[in-house]
Amino acid sequence: MVLDEISKQIIEQLQMDGRKPYAAIGKAVGLSEAAVRQRVQRLLDLGVMQIVAVTDPLTLGFPRQAMIGIKCEGDLERVADELSQIPEIDYVVLTAGSVDIMVEVVCEGDTHLLEILGKIRAISSVRATETFVYLKLHKQTYSWGTH
Repeated sequence: MVLDEISKQIIEQLQMDGRKPYAAIGKAVGLSEAAVRQRVQRLLDLGVMQIVAVTDPLTLGFPRQAMIGIKCEGDLERVADELSQIPEIDYVVLTAGSVDIMVEVVCEGDTHLLEILGKIRAISSVRATETFVYLKLHKQTYSWGTH
């Protein structure tokens, strides 16, 4: 779907503040509050965007984050589905390269990370894992598609 400039501007406004009033967004982009409300609802209905609260894992008691590369045999979709059932995994992606699947985990510490690795390795088609522990998050952005 190709977005027009007004829709991109509305998304940018919501990326800065997901609770910004439609009237304020309308003033910034040159539309009425009702027109902004309709556009936002359409963008939500089409799955172009979601409005969610983004939390900081560190402040919620999850100081350990890691990316885990997984080498598999067999049906990758089935493995991805099983990985998606592990609550601590917040991101699952099939990849091209030296690993078949990458997952991101948030956990309470190294002992918890070991437990999660055990759950991953228990999946029958998983052959190997490589863990990349986050030392420092240098950049995180949610402004895709508006520039």
